[in-house]
Amino acid sequence: MSPMSLFQNLFDSRTRRGCFLPCVLVSLFAVAGWSAQELAAQARFNAVGPTGGDARSLTSVPGHPNHLFLGTTNSWIFESLDEGASWHRLAKLDGSDGLILDHIVVDPADANTMLVAAWKADRPEGGLWVSHDAGKSWSLSQGLHGQSIRAFIQAPSDPRMFFAGTLDGVFRSTDAGATWTLISPPGSHEIHEVESVAVDPVDPNIIYAGTWHLPWKTEDGGKNWHGIKKGMIDDSDVFSIIIDPAKRDTVFLSACSGIYKSESAGELFEKIKGIPSTARRTRVLMQDPVNHEVVYAGTTEGLYKTVDGGKTFKLMTEPDVIVNDVHVDPKDPKRILLATDRGGVMASNDAGASFRASNSGFSARMVSALLVDRHDPNRLFAGVLNDKTYGGVFISPDGGGTWKQIETGLEGRDVFALAQAQDGTLLAGTNHGIFALNEKNAAATWQPRNRIVNTVVTKVAGTAHGKRVSLDKPVKEATRELESRVSALDLSGNVWVASTGIGVLTSKDHGASWQGASTVSSGEYLSVTALGPLMAAARGDGMTFSADAGQTWKPVQIPTAITRVHRVAFSPDGVLWIATREGVYFSRDNALTWKWFDRLPLRNVDDLSYDRRNDRMLASSRDSDQIYAIIPETLGWKWWQTDHRIGLIREAGDRLLAASLYEGVLIDEKSGLVASGKRWGQGN
Repeated sequence: MSPMSLFQNLFDSRTRRGCFLPCVLVSLFAVAGWSAQELAAQARFNAVGPTGGDARSLTSVPGHPNHLFLGTTNSWIFESLDEGASWHRLAKLDGSDGLILDHIVVDPADANTMLVAAWKADRPEGGLWVSHDAGKSWSLSQGLHGQSIRAFIQAPSDPRMFFAGTLDGVFRSTDAGATWTLISPPGSHEIHEVESVAVDPVDPNIIYAGTWHLPWKTEDGGKNWHGIKKGMIDDSDVFSIIIDPAKRDTVFLSACSGIYKSESAGELFEKIKGIPSTARRTRVLMQDPVNHEVVYAGTTEGLYKTVDGGKTFKLMTEPDVIVNDVHVDPKDPKRILLATDRGGVMASNDAGASFRASNSGFSARMVSALLVDRHDPNRLFAGVLNDKTYGGVFISPDGGGTWKQIETGLEGRDVFALAQAQDGTLLAGTNHGIFALNEKNAAATWQPRNRIVNTVVTKVAGTAHGKRVSLDKPVKEATRELESRVSALDLSGNVWVASTGIGVLTSKDHGASWQGASTVSSGEYLSVTALGPLMAAARGDGMTFSADAGQTWKPVQIPTAITRVHRVAFSPDGVLWIATREGVYFSRDNALTWKWFDRLPLRNVDDLSYDRRNDRMLASSRDSDQIYAIIPETLGWKWWQTDHRIGLIREAGDRLLAASLYEGVLIDEKSGLVASGKRWGQGN
């Protein structure tokens, strides 16, 4: 039996019982003689940007400041060999995308040994990952298995000794991370939820621990602990603690209530003045390794710097920069790198006087809208979420090689939809209305297109043929502004259509005004599609259909098996496709009757789009790293493994373009076919 025949037989038997799983395919490839390397070669997708996103931690290889590592919020470690000028992916520590990598340690005694501490934002989990081959392979430390590690440090005086702060307390390892012991009181009501740890540079038995409520200290390796809150505001979350290596009694501490300094080894703190109270969340403190009077404070409102040991601080960046980590080159203290929210990595060569983005090769964007220029498949558009002034819309003229941010006029709004009109005008659907961009305008500024002008028919008294009669009179309602979320746009016809939080809207004047949100099509709509006068729009719990370009709408009866609709799309033959939690359905009679594409091994389908070049429907799910292509003519399918969680999938010339959930835009290297399904029976 051929590999494909074997595949088809196994596929049919599994799907008839409704229990087909992707892992079955992996096993099948091994049986058929298809190696994992061949499979990966056929399915390689490259992240191409937009660069930037959330960066959490920075560290360098001891003695080699050009060799850097970067921790992210999506389980990935990045590496740089040119001191942060460019980055590449090194490793992903976990199969999920939820690990926040706040601490990376490279052993100064053995640069091949790396330790990465992680935690998860959505649940109290995490762990410690260890590599002995410079990050090529990783193993999970069993001693801290499942621990949400918020602080991690190597003892300066003993490279085999490590300390970890977790939600359960303070742990110590004396064998380079092989085994771990809890050294804070078990079940303590005080020393738990440990956010920061510092160790005396000479005596590793002297340990400071900052919790979500106050700091603590032990001088005997954890046998006894005492609070060190004198001079501090009560109930202060302690984010960072550093000890001056030349003056061990000098301790800096940052908390939600400000920055504190102690010259008595923590027995008495004094609050430092000079940082505005609005920037209280100082996430990290970093001392200049050469000039100890210089201390950097990375806050939620910019980077601050003192050159006089904390007497005065000066803001060095714009206040919208959220700093997660500060790295100072030990050989050249003028070289500073910041790991930031939204802005990725920022670099300075003049001790913080100026910064520039340094994100080449690093993309951690959440792309929520994806568009390919209707006239040029190399011209790409991406809209992002959660990035405020660092976000908006990005345009690439060269297939993802370079990107330009165009966000003026969007004012930090999230972008959920992008569409292009016949004349090239771009429309963006945001969390607060619709905006238009005419690139021919040199200003390249987004302009609002949110006027809703509805006309209603009222009865008025009149005369006809000498008799008093009641006449219909169209009356324009008062103009109002669209202020809700806009999830989808279709500009393919003369009448434009938008799905919004208040209903379905249409425009006959290229967005100058909008009409709609009637009773039938009111409510929050997630998706819309048009094919000439035919229009369909979907809410999570239902659909509506128009056969007259949106003048009238009627509700659609969807199959009772469907619990949620995510996306609607027409193919040029008039077939209406819907992506649902239960898979893909289609209708050939304008939504009167539906058929389930029951053999597709993908459920909870989030996105559908039509690939004009290859005459097929593309389907993807946020829960999967696989992409499927449905052939409408034969009702067969093809699929690709991407190794990335996919939110959207589009055709871009002879390549596939995808929006990942956490890694920006992806472009396939080969569009390599992995497997295909045949047509199944009549009546499908």
